[in-house]
Amino acid sequence: MTQAAEPTGLPDAAEFAAAVRHEAADWDRSGTLPERVRKAVAAAGLFGVGLPGRYGGAGGGPADLGEVCARIGGVCSALRGLLTVQEMVAAALLRWGTAAQREQWLPQLARGDRFAAFAATEAAAGTDLAGVQTRIDEDGDQLVVTGRKLWITFGRTAGVFLVLGQIAGRPSAVLVEGDRPGVRREPVEDQLGMRAAEIAHVDFDAVRVPRDHLVGPPGMGLTHVIGTALDHGRHTVAWGCVGMAEACLDTAADHAAHRLQRGVALAEHQLVRAELARASVRAVAARELCARAARLREQCDPSAVAETVVAKYTAAGAATAVSGAAVQILGAAGMAPDSLAGRFFRDAKVMELIEGSQFVSELHIAGRLLRRHGYRPAPTERTRTVIQEGPR
Repeated sequence: MTQAAEPTGLPDAAEFAAAVRHEAADWDRSGTLPERVRKAVAAAGLFGVGLPGRYGGAGGGPADLGEVCARIGGVCSALRGLLTVQEMVAAALLRWGTAAQREQWLPQLARGDRFAAFAATEAAAGTDLAGVQTRIDEDGDQLVVTGRKLWITFGRTAGVFLVLGQIAGRPSAVLVEGDRPGVRREPVEDQLGMRAAEIAHVDFDAVRVPRDHLVGPPGMGLTHVIGTALDHGRHTVAWGCVGMAEACLDTAADHAAHRLQRGVALAEHQLVRAELARASVRAVAARELCARAARLREQCDPSAVAETVVAKYTAAGAATAVSGAAVQILGAAGMAPDSLAGRFFRDAKVMELIEGSQFVSELHIAGRLLRRHGYRPAPTERTRTVIQEGPR
């Protein structure tokens, strides 16, 4: 399948993806992303694609960042996840950080000098992040962070966490370096997908940080700081899913064209062709909706956040459906340990859960449609999520 050309003047993600493609299955089996690969990502300039040049970024727009995530996502979801969490924290700091915070942290993130993680989810707060119990206590010129965060992408090795907590009942976000006393990491292994994303549960046991690590005023941590990070994350995940769908489609089509059974190519079977046709339409539709959302983001259109939800919902569904179709067409080859389609089949289900699950996305998409037709929810009706609330 023909893919869009790499933007001129930006890092060549296509070249980087091609160079590491053969290693991705090994990363998945080992459950880790080698340090040399992270350094190679940084050397290739793939961190900070969307950051302004003054902070060491490439100054790319939403579509540029999306295409990079599609290229990398078509090789390894965990590697794309590394870009996503780095971009999420950077986006939150760029939008809501102080000038001093931006000058200190953004160049480090853009260069890959420090790897970031996004620490919001808790045992009783997944979709409903308003229910986080992590405490951020004020103690003079310091903040004391106490709580347990779950399912943190690259939580095993992150050098800094953007942590969501409560200051006297007000949702707040704070930066916590990973080497501070009281930070403890519990690796999560053999999860369904994204096995190389070095996921961990992380405990913050009375971890002290300077007060200037607070990002945004108390009370704005969820709807503003974390909302911005989640919105940015959905954008990158959506494009990563486009890359997954396109890679699986190419793999399935190539197999169907060349695999012979009793001298007849699989492509001669109408059922196989129908499966490929449906997969092709899903992949194209996902790319077009992601491109539409990127244009709206570029224009700072008020509908951009909601349209990013639509794009992510569609792209995650496409990745799931197309990877499933690819495994079906590949047969035993799709179940092999080094099968790209099989790996993405597992990863795609994770994509339908993170950055706003498919169920929650459906509620918001339908709610937006109904409001345009005059529907007003009852006073007791409440959708407890920040999926659309993060301001641009």
